[in-house]
Amino acid sequence: MATLLQSSIPSRISGAYGVDISRGRNVGRVSSEWFSRPDDEKFLSLDALYNSVRHRAAQAQTCIVESRAVRVDARADNAERLSLFIPGEEEPIAPTNWSFGQLASLVGAPASYLRNLPAALAGINLQHGLLRHRAEQVKLLKTNEGRTELRAVTGPDYGRIWDHELVAAVMKIAGNGVSDTRWKVPGVLDWGSMRYNPYVDVTRDTTTLYASDRDVFLFLVDDTHPIEAGKLPNGDPDLFFRGFYCWNSEVGSKALGIATFYLRAVCMNRNLWGVEGFEEISIRHSKFAANRFAHEAAPALENFADSSAMSFVEGIKTARHRIVARTDEDRDTFLRKNGFSKADTAKIIQSVLAEEGHPPASLFDFVQGITAHARARSNQDARLEVEGKARKLFAKAH
Repeated sequence: MATLLQSSIPSRISGAYGVDISRGRNVGRVSSEWFSRPDDEKFLSLDALYNSVRHRAAQAQTCIVESRAVRVDARADNAERLSLFIPGEEEPIAPTNWSFGQLASLVGAPASYLRNLPAALAGINLQHGLLRHRAEQVKLLKTNEGRTELRAVTGPDYGRIWDHELVAAVMKIAGNGVSDTRWKVPGVLDWGSMRYNPYVDVTRDTTTLYASDRDVFLFLVDDTHPIEAGKLPNGDPDLFFRGFYCWNSEVGSKALGIATFYLRAVCMNRNLWGVEGFEEISIRHSKFAANRFAHEAAPALENFADSSAMSFVEGIKTARHRIVARTDEDRDTFLRKNGFSKADTAKIIQSVLAEEGHPPASLFDFVQGITAHARARSNQDARLEVEGKARKLFAKAH
């Protein structure tokens, strides 16, 4: 089996290669992360990222307490600096900005409103809410580095998946995420030559490994082993490579998730171009979340990393050769039967004519035209709806 998997991996490429990003989807999730992260949330290797999130977990403690037993102490002149006293603790606990919001939400109070009140009034409101909290119990996550800090306030059945557990699962397949394995921080697309260079130094500007005080986000690719999935209209190879991103929040700001896909390029702003075969799984931090992560998410990531790309390539080849329309009437009928309006049908056909140089005939032609039509939609919900129709059509080739 090891020999079979190894033989299915394309040979390592030595430099930049041409790509056609007019095909497939554009995904901006990684770019949003890249744009919003300050330098102190950016890491240059998985080792550094893991050490950071593992250290904070080592300093953390969780406890479940009666909500009515939590005492709010309002000595500061800022609601965000309120202190809490919990049973068994002599020293006050300072809530973070995030946990303050969770605490307010838990008792049904608007956090933004409380933050603008004098500390004494904010404290009275929180104390009143805790005394009347119907769930009776809360789970607290606190750390002690210099001062005791409250990082998270959740319900008692919150199933925490630690950020370092996700990073450790990624390190099993990617090592340090820079040079240990074929999985690495992505390279950069040169817009002038439309060539993608996988060999780019990992810096604060190029890294895709992030962690804040409330979450982690990682994006890695296997871009030095591009996969040829047929030919472009000009005869050049249509090259893809594998990628995935994953995210988690041990303090409850988001669920754990993993997205896997094939793509053609990543630009300097970390937008993903020419994305195909996008799949995503998400795990809420419910009571059995840790078990689901161990038995579903982590194995799924390993399977994607080690699996052959042949089924994906064969699916594209099948779609290219499956002729579903030969006349203009056939094209209109095919698209209308698959849920497209008369106006959308005309735009999709025109997209294929512009990009492929011929009217759509194969299933692959139609999928590419629909995807191009989706990219032109400014409304995200409308774009996702159209992309969903393209994925359903492509699935018919398998």
